[in-house]
Amino acid sequence: MDKVSDKGRLREIAGLFLKLGFLSFGGPAAHIAMMEAEVVKKRKWMDADHFLNLIGATNLIPGPNSTEMAMHCGHERAGLRGLVVAGVAFIFPAVLITSLFAWLYVTYGQLPEAEPFIYGIKPAVVAIIASAVITLGKKALKTKELYVLGTLCVVLSLVGVNEILALFLTGVLALLLYLFRQRSSGVFTVLLMPLTTGGVTADSLRVFLIFLKVGALLYGSGYVLFAFLDAELVATGLMSRTELMDAVAVGQFTPGPVLSTATFVGWILQGPEGALLATIGIFLPSFLLVALLNPLIPRMRKWKPVSAFLDGVNVGSVAVILAVCLQMGFEAVTDWRTTLIFLLGLLVVFFFKKVNSAWLVIGGSALGLLLFPY
Repeated sequence: MDKVSDKGRLREIAGLFLKLGFLSFGGPAAHIAMMEAEVVKKRKWMDADHFLNLIGATNLIPGPNSTEMAMHCGHERAGLRGLVVAGVAFIFPAVLITSLFAWLYVTYGQLPEAEPFIYGIKPAVVAIIASAVITLGKKALKTKELYVLGTLCVVLSLVGVNEILALFLTGVLALLLYLFRQRSSGVFTVLLMPLTTGGVTADSLRVFLIFLKVGALLYGSGYVLFAFLDAELVATGLMSRTELMDAVAVGQFTPGPVLSTATFVGWILQGPEGALLATIGIFLPSFLLVALLNPLIPRMRKWKPVSAFLDGVNVGSVAVILAVCLQMGFEAVTDWRTTLIFLLGLLVVFFFKKVNSAWLVIGGSALGLLLFPY
């Protein structure tokens, strides 16, 4: 254990996750890859095996995976206070930027053009994800059977099977393989993992409760979020589908978690108060779930059937990240310009490993702005 004071650790956590919050483009896979580079490779707050266990466990609970991983990392460094500081720091930049866009949208009725800015970031992010897939894959693929299960999970993800279903299937198959190997000892236990998860106006309270429900139940990508919000907001007449599509777009092209969409929607519905309550509502379940789950993971690892299940989930998690990497690659690397940025990114992540991934994002953005085919 290092000799950094508690306050020093909290400052370190806040500084790191504020930086990541401002620079984490590309969705959860990219965010987690950047966290792996920072907390495992650079700062060594934990080893790659434990980081992988946290990814697997996070994929099994509702809420934004990358935000929950930030909370896990904060907890590893400084306990419950670290969890809260990491979560708030990671969310804050997205909420701040989304609030600015929401104000511009309400005032002027349109969103700013973001394509030139994102053009070079995407291929750089694909290179960052590829680096994390290799690092985590080496830890996750412990046996030949897990190689097969990982390949199966990649295929399922690429053909459109829901990522949560693919992860559960990989975990269950790994558990069944373990039980089959242990059949002579009579270990045929059925594993059940319960995954359940004063001045405010009535309208603002309604906004809070809507997003609290979404945060407690949401699994999956931004598309799943759109479906939830469409049912809760558009179908009930609270906002138009065009407004909702614009809100989700803002969540997608701003850094940090896509759930900052809630901030945008809350602002449209009830101004700054609605933005604050919607943001608290959608992220609050994640803080509670991670606080409950984090201390249990080491204990779960000690029970061999659960450990076998988690091995499968961990492989599935890496497989899902690889599938996202491939899909993003096909979408982002489309011409000689983006190919150049991608190859330069690979060169940096594999041969200049001490370069901070944040510089890759900044460099990709700068090259994208310079090379963008206006």
